[in-house]
Amino acid sequence: MKTYKQVFAEIKKPALIPFFVIGDPDFDTSLEIVKGAIDGGADVLELGIAFSDPIADGPTIQKADIRALNAGITVERAKEFIAKVKEYKDIPIGLLMYYNLIFQYGTEKFFSDFAQAGTNSVLIADLSIDDVDEIYEPARKAGLDTVFMVTPNTETERAKRIAEKCTGFIYTVSLLGVTGGRDTLSDMIKPLISRLKSLTNVPVCVGFGVSKAEHAIELAKAGADGVIIGSRVVKIIEENLNDTKSIAPKVKTFVSEIKEALSKI
Repeated sequence: MKTYKQVFAEIKKPALIPFFVIGDPDFDTSLEIVKGAIDGGADVLELGIAFSDPIADGPTIQKADIRALNAGITVERAKEFIAKVKEYKDIPIGLLMYYNLIFQYGTEKFFSDFAQAGTNSVLIADLSIDDVDEIYEPARKAGLDTVFMVTPNTETERAKRIAEKCTGFIYTVSLLGVTGGRDTLSDMIKPLISRLKSLTNVPVCVGFGVSKAEHAIELAKAGADGVIIGSRVVKIIEENLNDTKSIAPKVKTFVSEIKEALSKI
């Protein structure tokens, strides 16, 4: 199974990491959409398991969660989805989700089962570094990399603690607030990337508010090792629910455009 370390070593440009909610708008269409993103040049995938109270997410991803839940997505079905993606291509897959789903499933069993399905890491949006002992050893025992978030208002010593626990990459939140596309990037992100690069050799990947090629280029030039785009690609799904067969090609085109922009840096 391809690892984050292999991907970041192989590619000469920042990794392109699109985010999707598994099962949005339905299982089969979602799988085709993710395949489209892979064909468009995604280097890594970040996938969410739908949850009823996604507190870190803005309206676009909240609506995607509702669509996926209404379509019958469950943790078990999410595991099946990941296995099918891995059958299509061996690409690193990170989950971005909420702890209640893991706790209800059983923490050790969750990490073990999803590692076997082909997951590389699990980032828990509502679990702080102060509670890392609950999941760190079970995750590592299962063979998963660990990914944690750093935000613009994370103090340096705390950021250092977080970086020490990251073996996959640091999920660097570009702004104060929830997910969602913005017209411009926060002026806090460049100093944050520089600060993290001075603290660790773990790849620094930036998400939240990243929505277009100009943002990806700006982050790459600031030193980001990866660019995470979520709400903008999920918005493509929302905008084309009346013609679901068109979604995968449109996502492929969008991802290709971002990939092409990054390749020219």
